[in-house]
Amino acid sequence: MSVANSQENKILAFPFFLCYHIPMQNFVLTLRFDGSAFCGWQTQPGVPTVQAALERAIFSATGETPRVTGCSRTDAGVHARQFVCNFHSETRIPSERLPAALNFYLPEQIAVLDCRPAAPDFHARYDCKAKTYRYHIHNARVRDPFLLRRALLEPVPLDEALLAHEVAAFLGAHDFTSFRAAGGSAKTSVRTVSRFDVLCEGEEVYFYVRADGFLYNMARIMVGTLLDIAKGRLGQGSIPAILAARDRTRAGFTAPAEGLMLWEAEY
Repeated sequence: MSVANSQENKILAFPFFLCYHIPMQNFVLTLRFDGSAFCGWQTQPGVPTVQAALERAIFSATGETPRVTGCSRTDAGVHARQFVCNFHSETRIPSERLPAALNFYLPEQIAVLDCRPAAPDFHARYDCKAKTYRYHIHNARVRDPFLLRRALLEPVPLDEALLAHEVAAFLGAHDFTSFRAAGGSAKTSVRTVSRFDVLCEGEEVYFYVRADGFLYNMARIMVGTLLDIAKGRLGQGSIPAILAARDRTRAGFTAPAEGLMLWEAEY
């Protein structure tokens, strides 16, 4: 089903008699989505986004138009295994039935996995303690059609031991200005990375990076820098100097969005 497909037939089909009103509640949703068809999470005029699709589904199921707050502003093409968001509503649909109600209206690229009530002041973005992203590389000469828009094809053989050694330089609290794309709105560039693992399974290479927060394109620039080191475009052991420079031009390229997935949000 295309994201652009009309939902009018579904709007007529769902039982609106469930939508009586009670005092305002704060609902927390856990989503999973394929970001290939979307221009990121955040609503933008004239383009499909995950937030806009979800808000349309909430209106179709409840008749309300709440603003949904997401745990992260994912880029266009980025996927999510566990994306947390919240919204306030007076709907009488029980939280355990909201996933089915919303999934009825959502495009097939988005699924609500779970819904639960939360404290009125819970905020999906500001209350998030840490996030883990996974980046997937298909390290092979020939593309795998099953990994289309799911992984970056990299034909140059990657050295797992080298990569594992290099990622250690990212651990701890650092100013990540060199790994921040222009256009971000964060007030500080200091972030604490508590995990950066490299896992090779045959032709598949996975990076798992956990931090208390991520700057605009930070995870993708970190991966691009590692690939540039692995291929000799940047020197081995250069990450500390790149961090110290606080200069985006010193780091590597920005890895494509399709390999990136929000793996987990922690609260």
